[in-house]
Amino acid sequence: MSTESDTDHRSIPSTAPAPGPAPVTHPAYGTALTDTGLGAHAAEVLRTNDMGGWTKAAPLLYPHQWSWDSAFVSIGWAQVDARRAMTEQQRLFEAQWGNGMVPQIVFNPLAGPESYFPDPARWAVEVSPEAPVGVAETSGICQPPVHAIAVARIWEVAAGTEAEADVRTELRSLFPKLLAWHRYLAENRDPSATGLVTTYHPWEGIDNSPRWDGVLGRLEVGEVPPYTRRDVQHVADAGQRPTDAHYDRFLWLLELLKRYRYDDTVIHERYPFLVKDVFFSSVLIMANRALLEVADVVGAAHADRGTIQGWIDRARAGVAAATDAASGMVYDLDLGADAPIEVATFAGMAPLLDADAPTADRARARALFDSEAFAGHPDLRWAMLPSTSPREECFDPRNYWRGPVWPVVNWLYWKGLRDGGDTARAAALREASLASLRHVGFAEYFDPMTGEALGSAMQSWTAAVALDWLAS
Repeated sequence: MSTESDTDHRSIPSTAPAPGPAPVTHPAYGTALTDTGLGAHAAEVLRTNDMGGWTKAAPLLYPHQWSWDSAFVSIGWAQVDARRAMTEQQRLFEAQWGNGMVPQIVFNPLAGPESYFPDPARWAVEVSPEAPVGVAETSGICQPPVHAIAVARIWEVAAGTEAEADVRTELRSLFPKLLAWHRYLAENRDPSATGLVTTYHPWEGIDNSPRWDGVLGRLEVGEVPPYTRRDVQHVADAGQRPTDAHYDRFLWLLELLKRYRYDDTVIHERYPFLVKDVFFSSVLIMANRALLEVADVVGAAHADRGTIQGWIDRARAGVAAATDAASGMVYDLDLGADAPIEVATFAGMAPLLDADAPTADRARARALFDSEAFAGHPDLRWAMLPSTSPREECFDPRNYWRGPVWPVVNWLYWKGLRDGGDTARAAALREASLASLRHVGFAEYFDPMTGEALGSAMQSWTAAVALDWLAS
């Protein structure tokens, strides 16, 4: 039995990384970088990370194609080359599973097993009959469905240009794959039709968020095969990354997923990490609204449009049911404890991601967004949304999803505010976001209080949202 104090099975303790490549440092931009310079550098980041049809998430720490990273990357590529942006999504969907799932990672065969952990051998997705055969190897979980949002944005940029016909053709081939992906989330990940997507693993987007602490704390961690962490080799301070105790639990969950052959039915019956995820579900609402736009472009069947609208309505009701009447926060539901996860993170303002959510729900979420618990906190360097409220005891301004600001999350909330008609607040969030990037560059995330760049440098999705903000 592995416990938090067991360290003998690890090759690299988080406090003492083994020798490896020197961490990529972040440039000190100060206030000198103009918007022209910012845009040029952002485009150069995408080109540098371009692998010829798909884009690495970052040069060293993330040498593969990540699912929601790739969607954001497409949004950035649209401002450089709309055809290339569509290719990014076509390449990702080549690895779509038989059940419709778009995997979290599509592995780069040129990177080698030592480049990232866990590698394909640890995932062993071949145990599932749904895993793709004859294409690149993948992981066995998924991430938030930003993809339809991305392709709708690509179309918006391409319409009326010389790329329009090519992009429309690509949309016609991609639409059924997007529909299958959303159907997987609406059905396989929500068999009881609550409207809320069930998350299976912290790696399905928000890795070490305090949202998962209670569920992870209840885990009975069994024998975890030996492993060597690669992530701590590529940051200047391992304290910015999840702890070894978290990694033990992440990997134990992976062992269980393999044991259950990644079968959704078995997972819902036996698996210990089942959370109704309000952020994931609200991104799916935004994505389904975007998919309706794509349906119009490709002339999709009326029945398909009705199905998509039904998913939106059901999810909207699910988010409303997950809203705390006293605080207005929207909380995830821990299915194992049958209780809400009452921790204040950016997920609590999920109605802002749904432009057509009830006006009262959006107003309460907007008040929370601007309160001193979040973007209105007086000590923030810029008025952006931190990943965890500074008022939470668990808040850590330098540790991954436990406090730092993530530009991509702020992009989603910016879009939600703008699409919902709150254009002034959206414009202010855009300007604060661009101000931060002029200073910190394209860091993975940054300290909300000091503005210090953290995590990986030259992060593709950060550069991508910068390009979209500049174009907007």
